[in-house]
Amino acid sequence: MTRLTLPGTGYRRDMPDQPETTMPPLFTWDFAADPYPAYAWLREHAPVHRTTLPSGVEAWLVTRYADARQALADGRLSKNPLHHSGQAHRTGRVGIPGERQADLMTHLLNIDPPDHTRLRRLVSKAFTPRRVAEFEPRVQQLTDRLIDSFAARGSADLIHEFAFPLPIYAICDLLGVPSEDQDDFRDWAGMMIRHGGGPRGGVARAVKRMRGYLLELIHRKRADLGDDLISGLIRASDHGEHLTENEAAAMAFILLFAGFETTVNLIGNGMYALLRNPGQRTLLQESLGRGEQGLLATGVEELLRYDGPVELATWRFATAPVRIGAADIPVGDPVLVVLAAADRDPDRFAEENTLDLARQDNPHLGFGHGIHYCIGAPLARLEGQRALATLLTRLPDLQLAAEPEELRWRGGLIMRGLRELPVSFTPESPTVS
Repeated sequence: MTRLTLPGTGYRRDMPDQPETTMPPLFTWDFAADPYPAYAWLREHAPVHRTTLPSGVEAWLVTRYADARQALADGRLSKNPLHHSGQAHRTGRVGIPGERQADLMTHLLNIDPPDHTRLRRLVSKAFTPRRVAEFEPRVQQLTDRLIDSFAARGSADLIHEFAFPLPIYAICDLLGVPSEDQDDFRDWAGMMIRHGGGPRGGVARAVKRMRGYLLELIHRKRADLGDDLISGLIRASDHGEHLTENEAAAMAFILLFAGFETTVNLIGNGMYALLRNPGQRTLLQESLGRGEQGLLATGVEELLRYDGPVELATWRFATAPVRIGAADIPVGDPVLVVLAAADRDPDRFAEENTLDLARQDNPHLGFGHGIHYCIGAPLARLEGQRALATLLTRLPDLQLAAEPEELRWRGGLIMRGLRELPVSFTPESPTVS
């Protein structure tokens, strides 16, 4: 059998195709474009499956909804990569880009209680629902400004021109990064999203520069507190609880990184799903035209379930023997909960492969479950709703400007998103002032 490697992704393509009676190949070109048939096979035949990842690390994939919820809330599955029995945490194969930078290690995605409890409580004090709700006018302003930049042209790449810059500028505003520095953040984030997964080269330089900038910004904020999120973190630490500057920098880093890439994929995957399901898109446009927001709210939840931005939850490591489904997980083994598979489990979701924007019974796992439930979920929902509603309202005849098989998906284990999303539409007439 010939094995081909897709440059820059770690994905492989096995040829010829496997018969339907055997497990479909994982981490191939075809799998990257549409992993759901392979996940359906795993749910049916090997719901908790030990496999070798493209990096060479062996890990357990959890694919059924009930098992996924159990694993996400199981305290015996640690987020700390030091519990891995193998070498992945020492070779840079586990976690987000830059995780080997020791000063950025202490963040919510890779620590356990009691440290996780303390840090999440501090972040929650600064990252409140009220703060997010008050941020809506700014998100709308950013959304309109970005659409203005291409609306008169009649074509755009919705990833690079819209879905990517919107959340990076939004989270920078929320953190309190001055506007004159935000393009640097966009460059650093672009480096990580293009080359995520490795600790070397451009990614390491981007992480180092971001870390240095955040530490310097925290110094400045401490002397002149504002109403931004970093100032909120400093205030929280100054009122009886301890948050070091390295911890504050790590919190800002993970809020930036996790908060922007997930939203890029939510907007990109969501718009792509709407373009591929014109009946559902029309229903949403008609609802928005009547000034109704209910279908938009349930619709974003359904898009998170149907083709969410996070394909696999971040790494977990067994600190004690754990039984998941019919599998016994040994101490030290990595466990990857496949959110994309769990959210299409027919035992939990009726018509699991159908996009239904009005779906009511929808406890999807797109933002996780348990103590590591995404703290930025309200912001992601806000950005997703404003982005999709504004695109569909201002550019009502949006059409995909490429064949689906021509689109490329970014390689990687955790996130699932398009590299580009070319669209065409009737140009907006310039506004005369």
